[in-house]
Amino acid sequence: MRTKNMHVIFSVSILLFCITHETALSAEKLTLQQSIDLALRQSVLIQSAQEGVKGAEAQKKEAFTGFLPKFSTYYSYSRLNVDPTLTATLPGSSGPVTLVTGTKDNYSWAVEVKQPIFAGGGILANYEAGRLGHEIASLDETAVVQDMVQEVRVAYFNILKAERGLDVAKQSVEQLDAHRSMAQDFFDVGVIPKNDLLRAEVELANSRQNLVKAENAVETAKAKFNTVVRREIDTPTEVEDILALRPYTKTFDECQKIAMEKRPEVKSYTRKVEQSQKLVKLAKSEYLPSINVVGHFERYGDNANVNGSPYKNQDNTYVMGMATWNFWEWGRTKNRVDASRSRENQTAYALDNIKDQVTLEVKNAWLALHEAEKQVAVTKKSIEQADENFRVSTERYREHVGTSTDVIDAQTLLTKAKTDYFNALSDYNISIARLERAMGVREVLP
Repeated sequence: MRTKNMHVIFSVSILLFCITHETALSAEKLTLQQSIDLALRQSVLIQSAQEGVKGAEAQKKEAFTGFLPKFSTYYSYSRLNVDPTLTATLPGSSGPVTLVTGTKDNYSWAVEVKQPIFAGGGILANYEAGRLGHEIASLDETAVVQDMVQEVRVAYFNILKAERGLDVAKQSVEQLDAHRSMAQDFFDVGVIPKNDLLRAEVELANSRQNLVKAENAVETAKAKFNTVVRREIDTPTEVEDILALRPYTKTFDECQKIAMEKRPEVKSYTRKVEQSQKLVKLAKSEYLPSINVVGHFERYGDNANVNGSPYKNQDNTYVMGMATWNFWEWGRTKNRVDASRSRENQTAYALDNIKDQVTLEVKNAWLALHEAEKQVAVTKKSIEQADENFRVSTERYREHVGTSTDVIDAQTLLTKAKTDYFNALSDYNISIARLERAMGVREVLP
């Protein structure tokens, strides 16, 4: 009984530890870097891209085997309806003589090795195309990683934006509730009419409705974040507050230059152009003959053990050089070359288009960044003015020289100024993430 109780106590302790540990993890504030690392570990898109890299590496290794000798073997059996014979006139014979030259049952087993010597450059071109394909797959994986990093950063800052919006909504409710209480006191002593009190109550109700919307916005942002990092959608989420104005000093020309050097999509299409050039060489290799050295060993026999027969040697070995040239196939090779050249030109045009798109992305992100930066400065000044306006309006109302409408308008203006500021600050940080993605880089995270 004592042992059983000890087992129960131990099990309960383990359960409590697990619950406590899970709660601690849930309550822990995630940093931006931790969020990115979590998403990169669990993203199915990245895992899919990694499988693409593995497949391309296997294709590269497969293409390399074209340089190596090929080994083959075969075993055959054939049965004739009669023994093979030869009719001949022998010296001293009175007439033609029929001689048996073989057996009805014929077994053969052979081993052959073929080493390519020259293939018109096709083997090398095929290997180079495979090697470039592996590089392309790796660059595509890099692009997926950068997309994921951007998505995490945007989701992260959207949480901070929503939380700041929630704080503003709470402050609005507190301020309007205080104003409603003051209006109620004034109405009770007959200082203001019923309409002023009703107006204050309506605005308070509206602010509470906005608070509900702000709370939902926070939950929506956290659900999006959990989806991006592949956690349960309702997992409690707290992130470290890093919402700040980080100076960004690179010019547009600098950003564009970096993008052309670093952007994985540009590198990928550059490799695709090179790969299409190799495929043209592969197609052109069929204009030339192929040369191979062949080593052959074969055993014969009139039974399954291929141990020879009275009419044929048991084994035979030879080495030979063999040249093969398909010199006329009704334009087949030419058409293949033309098709490969068209794909090369198509890929080159696609590369030019990608460069144009990258330039446009960098320009848009750079402009959005500086627009948000200016908005931060303007809205920050607006908060100071709106806050002072609200203070003055409240004091005037308290001294019965202002109206309830003045207070409500001032509070609405203050709420808008704060909301605009935090939106601009969040958009600034999001614009940095998008600009860095457009440039194909990952800067040091705060």
